[in-house]
Amino acid sequence: MVFVKVLKNKAYFSRYQVKFKRRREGKTDYRQRKRLCAQDKNKYQSPKYRFVVRFTNTKVICQIAYALIDGDRIMCHADSTELARYGLEVGLKNYAAAYCTGLLCARRLLKTVGLDETYEGNTDVDGEVVETEYDGKTYYVDEVDDDKRPFRALLDVGTKATTTGCRIFGALKGAADGGLDIPHSNKRFPGYERDTKEYDADMHKERIFGGHVGEYMEYLEEEDNQKFLEQFKGYNERDISADGLEELYESVHAAIREDPERKASKPFTVTKEFKRKAKSTYAERKARIQAKKDAKAAEDDEDDE
Repeated sequence: MVFVKVLKNKAYFSRYQVKFKRRREGKTDYRQRKRLCAQDKNKYQSPKYRFVVRFTNTKVICQIAYALIDGDRIMCHADSTELARYGLEVGLKNYAAAYCTGLLCARRLLKTVGLDETYEGNTDVDGEVVETEYDGKTYYVDEVDDDKRPFRALLDVGTKATTTGCRIFGALKGAADGGLDIPHSNKRFPGYERDTKEYDADMHKERIFGGHVGEYMEYLEEEDNQKFLEQFKGYNERDISADGLEELYESVHAAIREDPERKASKPFTVTKEFKRKAKSTYAERKARIQAKKDAKAAEDDEDDE
């Protein structure tokens, strides 16, 4: 008989420690989260703020959050479904939409904390990284006010792979241009070449204004018109052409800066149009059942005849 060594014995299971639930589910990278949330102990009541970016099957979600002992608190929330109010109703999860959502979240937060006029952000979108040296520190805004420092937040990507040109960095660029102080570089923006270490800001700017979408629209229209009509059905219904994308996104950026506040939803009111039927009594239920039995018996008698 062959001897088989027991690898997972009693000693193994006595020392085994179950991982956190969200780690088992693959939802949270706790090594990353610790570094995003842990603050110096001498900085009492001054949490680290995180710029959280998440993508679903239909939209982009941007939030400003901070951690407390009993859970996270959300200071500001914006998602790309709100862009319909600013004139963008289709393409709500591409790079350009991510930029618009990040810009909306940044402007909304700064207006909430009273910094929207002090830090207007980069109104001339050029794809470049904005940095300012002030008092021995680097801030990622145009100018630093002497009395009020910019609102700093750290990018939280969750478990998403941070590849060059990822849509997450579109939301980051939008928030940075919106006036938030988010530490970053150009190494993950579209247009950066790792081999030559060169950065093409014009390529990034083209991506911000949906140039890549316009190119694909033109290509598909020439090569496969049927697929073009199916894939860009929403664009065609709204008469959005490849040439008009840049103008569309410019108008969306301007509208967001003009009014970034969340629109109040309609309050829920209870109406008396629908009235629940009164519950049947025992006698009524018995009578209904007996009527069904009699009808069934009558049908059987007709079939026999």
